[in-house]
Amino acid sequence: MNLRRRSKNDWGRLGMTSEWNHSTINDVCVLVTDGSHSSPKSVNDGKYMVSVKDFTDYGFDFASCRMISNDDYETLKRNGCVPQMDDILIGKDGARFFEDIIIYRQKEKPALLSSIAILRCDKSKILPDFLYYVLRTPSFRQDVKDNYGSGSAIPRIILKDFKRMMVSYPSLEKQQSIISVLTAIDSKIQANTEINDNLADLLQTIYQERFGNDILAVNQGVLSDICSYSRDKVAVSELNVRTYFSTENMLSGKAGSTEATSLPTTSQTTACHKGDTLISNIRPYFKKIVYCEDKCGCSTDVLCFTPSQPCYSAYLFSTLYADKFFAFMVAGSKGTKMPRGDKQQIMTYPVVLPSEEELAGFNTIASPLLEQIYSNRAENKRLSILRDTLLPKLMSGEINVSAIQL
Repeated sequence: MNLRRRSKNDWGRLGMTSEWNHSTINDVCVLVTDGSHSSPKSVNDGKYMVSVKDFTDYGFDFASCRMISNDDYETLKRNGCVPQMDDILIGKDGARFFEDIIIYRQKEKPALLSSIAILRCDKSKILPDFLYYVLRTPSFRQDVKDNYGSGSAIPRIILKDFKRMMVSYPSLEKQQSIISVLTAIDSKIQANTEINDNLADLLQTIYQERFGNDILAVNQGVLSDICSYSRDKVAVSELNVRTYFSTENMLSGKAGSTEATSLPTTSQTTACHKGDTLISNIRPYFKKIVYCEDKCGCSTDVLCFTPSQPCYSAYLFSTLYADKFFAFMVAGSKGTKMPRGDKQQIMTYPVVLPSEEELAGFNTIASPLLEQIYSNRAENKRLSILRDTLLPKLMSGEINVSAIQL
């Protein structure tokens, strides 16, 4: 198919109405570029520099990203490698190419590596939020995967291919109407996510106040006293992208996870159960941790910690969530380029062994917090499904915006 000329049937396949304007991304953007193709030396105190590994659903996680010197930062800024407000940023290199897409609206102004593309909209033609949702439609993403990706070992999209991607868009007034529906859903998802972050921090504060000092504790033990690694197996056919966890879809900085982009090709993988805690064992300094809210599965690069008794679930999660635990894990990791935690060393982590009364008192507070976090995440999944269902229908004109009530 000629990517520069599409028939009306082709626009239908992409989920876009033929009654709208059709242009290349280059025509509706004042800038299409990417980040720095050189990687300045890291420093302990300077300016943030981010890559695809630092993406979250709505921005970047700066907790574990590296820093560069002020001089290097200013050089990259002059070269256009620092995003502006409302720029659309897209992960264009690696296994998750064209999976991470955000509108940049954080107060920090990081420099970007070349693995991230920058699209700056011509707002007289197309609104940033509208182009963002166009790029997220399943049909558009599939078209990109089928026609624009290059490279086998490390898939990527080159800038000239970004520039020739075709988009369809209505008047600015109609764009705003469509945006208002989708952003209302996304705003609720983001609010729930922020609430969950606060609840997780509150849970950790309570844990530290009660059990943070293992040296002074009357009953001391090690991690293996309260948990073990899961040895159970689950058929991959019983999993889906929402119930499978690998180091790729677990987020750094204790930010949870996203949907997996694929499932393993093996027939079985590690089984996880409600109350287990998952931690990525590759580069543990990224602090990737997930609390299992239901039955699920994980890859061999993820450690599944199963509590010795169900009553230890919240206590185990809080123990592993602590920065002190991740520091212990990093100290014992093996390898330089891609360090991995030492499974035997991890189980020697010092812990407080709470009495039945202490554990029951902690669970009285911790269990409702975890249940609320689970409830918010469940609502976010429902909202995500609603948004993803509406998205192609709104973009194709199949649904009239005025008929939607949220």
